[in-house]
Amino acid sequence: MNNKTIRNWVLTAFFLALGIVLPFLTGQIPQIGSMLLPMHLPVFLCALICGWQYATPMAFVLPIMRSLIFTMPPLYPNAVAMAFELAAYAFVAGFVYSRFKKQNVGVVYISIISAMIVGRIVWGAAEVVLLGIGGNSFSWAAFWSGAFAKAFPGIIMLLIVVPAVMLVLDRTKLVRFRRG
Repeated sequence: MNNKTIRNWVLTAFFLALGIVLPFLTGQIPQIGSMLLPMHLPVFLCALICGWQYATPMAFVLPIMRSLIFTMPPLYPNAVAMAFELAAYAFVAGFVYSRFKKQNVGVVYISIISAMIVGRIVWGAAEVVLLGIGGNSFSWAAFWSGAFAKAFPGIIMLLIVVPAVMLVLDRTKLVRFRRG
């Protein structure tokens, strides 16, 4: 294994651990946690820093692992649906970001916004399937509420924090934007 591969595996493990720990900051008030999306931040950062190849499996495992260890989020249907959602975020954000010859904050925005759209759709589809298996339904109102209305503060937070972290990492030369 070369140094870059080892670095990416170590960083992926770090982001997995961060995803397990961050919800404790908001976990005392579940409504705040579901609004601020604490597991999403390390998924996006891992996708942009390590690539979709590392971030996608980590993102899928994260909510299930957290559910099995701490029972939050509840495994069915929440953690399972989140696993598909977070994996979609990681794949799309990392894939889109890697396709640009020149990388900058604008490319970070394109990557995470496109990932947020696809991830929300994947989450909704997973909820429809999972709840359908249990004989329940998933309405448009539930989709809108869960995907956008309740998550709006977290979406705004991610749109501020992820580009800011990537900019700081570039300026400090820890993780450089590709210059073309």
